[in-house]
Amino acid sequence: MDFSELILKRQSDRRYAPQPVAREHILKCLEAARMAPSACNSQPWKFVVVDQPDILKEMSEAAIGLGMNKFTASVPVLVAVVQENMNLEAKAGALVKNKDYSMMDLGFAIDHFCLQAAELGLGTCIMGWFDEKKIKKLLGVPRRRRVQLLISLGWPDAPTRTKVRKPLEEISSWNKY
Repeated sequence: MDFSELILKRQSDRRYAPQPVAREHILKCLEAARMAPSACNSQPWKFVVVDQPDILKEMSEAAIGLGMNKFTASVPVLVAVVQENMNLEAKAGALVKNKDYSMMDLGFAIDHFCLQAAELGLGTCIMGWFDEKKIKKLLGVPRRRRVQLLISLGWPDAPTRTKVRKPLEEISSWNKY
């Protein structure tokens, strides 16, 4: 599969087959995330992988708690993406430029994780609606850290959908805005 096919295959999957995901596949996704670029190589992320059924059940309840993500009740793996501190150089750059580089960096790492999953035939869904306080407590995330996103991971139980996107002319221009 070439890169163009891969980006067409990756989608937000919300239906998963009840089979487990091999640890080697999860490690491959984590390794892809680890290789993502980051401001001043600060790598401000930690991926907390949950596949233990009792913790997964509680984590799913925290994800569903705000009325969203009901599908998480049947996923074999949930991953909490924790925003870690940037290194000194990245912090200085963020302060001077008034940009949150660490959030951009998380996006790159999550994208690498999800694209690797898609290449392996796995499905993912990136979620921002969840009870962060409950998840932090459940996973023992330090008080000064943020769980910015969750990723579901499993074998998709639905076909790949055709992507609907804005036209290229609407999202790009040449030489001027």
